[in-house]
This record gives sequence, structure tokens and C-alpha cells, in this order.
Amino acid sequence: MTVSLDVSPDDVQQAAARIAGRVRRTPVIDIAPRCTFKLELLQHTGSFKPRGAFNRLLSAKENGELQGQGIVAASGGNHGLAAAYAARELGVPARIFVPETTPAAKLGKLRTLGANIVQIGSEYAEAYQAAVAEQDKTGALLVHAYDQPEIIAGQGTVGLELLEQVDGFDTVLVAVGGGGLIAGIATALGEHAQVVGVEPAAASAMHRALEAGTPTDGPVSGVAADSLGARRLGDLAFAAVRAQGVQSVLVDDEAIVAARKELWSGFHLATEHGGATAYAALTSGAYKPAAHERVVVVVCGANTDPSTLI
Repeated sequence: MTVSLDVSPDDVQQAAARIAGRVRRTPVIDIAPRCTFKLELLQHTGSFKPRGAFNRLLSAKENGELQGQGIVAASGGNHGLAAAYAARELGVPARIFVPETTPAAKLGKLRTLGANIVQIGSEYAEAYQAAVAEQDKTGALLVHAYDQPEIIAGQGTVGLELLEQVDGFDTVLVAVGGGGLIAGIATALGEHAQVVGVEPAAASAMHRALEAGTPTDGPVSGVAADSLGARRLGDLAFAAVRAQGVQSVLVDDEAIVAARKELWSGFHLATEHGGATAYAALTSGAYKPAAHERVVVVVCGANTDPSTLI
């Protein structure tokens, strides 16, 4: 069966124009002759997520869908921060549903953004069910963490920046939770580079979907579950990654922890475990580049307790 793509390269280009001036053009640094970091952890709110959040809200505003009732979102933390930040910038209220396991560092930042926070359940899926119920009750705009076209197109602007910033790269390593970031980057890059999704073995929604031929529910655990803890890959993300031939590799918690420590000790980059997951594919050998392959690693999240880095 042919699956149609709901997000096109043109959508990503339009998103880039729409969110220009709202998000940072994050820098890249070469850490080795054939390895480059894309420092998306320096984005507003400490992750790539504001790209999609702004594109969703601004698109809704253009269409008259964003009214005084504000927005509602569910998140393991990073998406909630981005949605709350975008809502504050556009002057609308935000109600954010998060699991009870959300790290204190992320909860504190949510409060500073003025969001109304509701903690419920032990994982993202339960928070999402509560957010949908709230949307049905209030008519607020639902801002999905990863499975809306506007979200994916916004995240894809990371890929557009890479095409302008890095000359002649072959591969991009991207951490995967629900799939919004990797779907957007793969759509933006097309045939320019291969895209490899890196997932924790304990939360492998994309790997499982590619093996099964369709998104399926599965268990979520491990050190990166707060940011990469989607129980199921998004349907739009699945269509995009399958169409673009995205590869999948898995890394264990030990590799993620070691990569996070190396990012701090070697580069003074304070990342959360999810933000270190893509790099863990290289440091652990789960992904082994060819001799002349140039690799870009998206370092995607910084919302962590700095005391845990030492």
C-alpha cells in the first residue's frame, strides 16, 4: 500500500519563512575532520521544539484557529516548554499536561514561562489523553508533540539550515522519540544526505514501526524516556521516514550515559540524555561511518540538571 506524504519540502520552506525571527539559527561546529555537531540545544527553551511549535501556532493564527481560548499540549517536557514559550510570545494562554515523572528542571522552566501545568500519569501517552480531553472540553488549539504537519515542517527547518551551513555532508544522525524531528529533517534533505534515526533500545518506536511495517505501541523506559519516550511512532513520521529510506540504529542506556558525559567533558555541552542519544551511536560504534563519510550529529536538547554532569 502506498502511503501519501502529508508534509512536503515546500511545507518546510514555508515554515522557515513563517518562523523567521522567532527561532534561532543554531550554530554548527566541526569536532573532527568528518564530524560536525548541529547545536540545536542552543535553541530557545533548550531544544529544537520551538520550530514546530511556532509553525503550528502561527499557521493557526493565519487561519483564524488560534483564539483567546489558547493552546493545550502534552509533553515529556521539551515540547511543553516550546509550546508555552510560543504561546507566551503570541499572547495566548497555555495549558501543558506532563507526566508525573517529568524532571524538576523542566517543570521549573515551564513555570517561569507562565504555563498552567497539569501533572498526570507516568508517561507521555497518559498526559496526551488528558490533553485531548481538555481540548475537547475547551476548544483550545491542540499542539501535538510530533504528529501534526505543521510541527514536522517546523522541525524540518533544522535540515534547511544544515544545507546552508555544512558543505557536502553525507549522513545526519538524529535522536528519535515520536518522530517529528527526523521526519522533518528527512523531508527537508531528500536525496541530499542519508538520515539515520538513533533510539534508546528501551524506547524504540521507529525501529519497531519499520520492522512491523506500521506504527505499533510498545514499552517505554530508560534514561532518555523523559524526552524520547513516545510509546508509538507518529503516523505522519512513519510515512516520511519510510518514503525517505531512513535507517534505524539502537543504543543502550550505558552508551547514552557515556556519550552525555563525553559531550560535557570533551566539549562543555550540557545535554539531557535524549540530547546525547544521537552522538551515542558514534561513540558506542552502533553506527560506523565509512572511511570518507562526513557525518552531522544533531545535539538536540539541553534541559537537564547540571549537577548530574559531574
